Amino acid sequence: MAIEKIGVVGCGLMGSGIAQTAAQFGYSVVVREVTPELWQKGFQNIERSLARMQQKGTLTSAQVDETCRRLRGTTDLHELSSCDLLIEAITEQMAVKKGLFGALDAICGPKTIFASNTSSLSITEMAAATRRPERVVGLHFFNPVPIMKLVELIRTIMTDAAVFEEIATFAARLGKVAVRTSDRTGFVVNRLLVPYLLDAVRALEEGVASVADLDQAMKLGCGHPMGPLTLLDFVGLDTTYYIANIMYDEFKERRFAPPPLLKRMVMAGWNGRKSGRGFYDYSDPDHPKPTMLA
Repeated sequence: MAIEKIGVVGCGLMGSGIAQTAAQFGYSVVVREVTPELWQKGFQNIERSLARMQQKGTLTSAQVDETCRRLRGTTDLHELSSCDLLIEAITEQMAVKKGLFGALDAICGPKTIFASNTSSLSITEMAAATRRPERVVGLHFFNPVPIMKLVELIRTIMTDAAVFEEIATFAARLGKVAVRTSDRTGFVVNRLLVPYLLDAVRALEEGVASVADLDQAMKLGCGHPMGPLTLLDFVGLDTTYYIANIMYDEFKERRFAPPPLLKRMVMAGWNGRKSGRGFYDYSDPDHPKPTMLA
């Protein structure tokens, strides 16, 4: 089955990026949000992203206009019923995702493929909430979606091989480099990244080095573009804490257990760049300073 029409559920940071990318590469895209204000806000983000790409010479004015014409927003779930592929990019709560897939399953044709952009939750559990588990996959993009080349393709024990290959072809048509993995919590990137980030917090807790020196060590010693604590602030401490708890519940290994300092910072609302404070203080966003941690 050729994928031509895409439905994206959720128009936040990830959903808007996925919708933009699909439209850029020639797909007709319907984006569903719970209120008009939310999808309109997401579309404004898309317009700003496209404008930046035009300024850099990545896209022409005509290409920007064509991309915008391929996008349509709605609050009506039934508008997605004719889509060939549906990608959910909503809140990371299993019950909400299962409810969405169950509702979509009732209105979509039998050939529609369902994909989740989750970074940590079980694709198998979502698939089991539908009558088409063989047509459910994980399709995990990375932020910012229009720029990051990687996408993780997740196959469950129920996923049809032909469906998985069709999704791999779709990812390639978006200009993405796909890595294939099975439905194990954390997939590839978070399975490797989360323990590294948590170890950096433990090193700070244990007095191994300061915030700035831990980051400098990994930037200059390992060639990382940013240090682990800066990366934690960028990803969001609350997001990392949430993912770590899911992974610890799955594997019961200490390397996935959130350190006490991370838990306390999240409880304090110090979630990183988005909240103005994390391991760095972003009072002056252009010149963040390490936070004094008692």
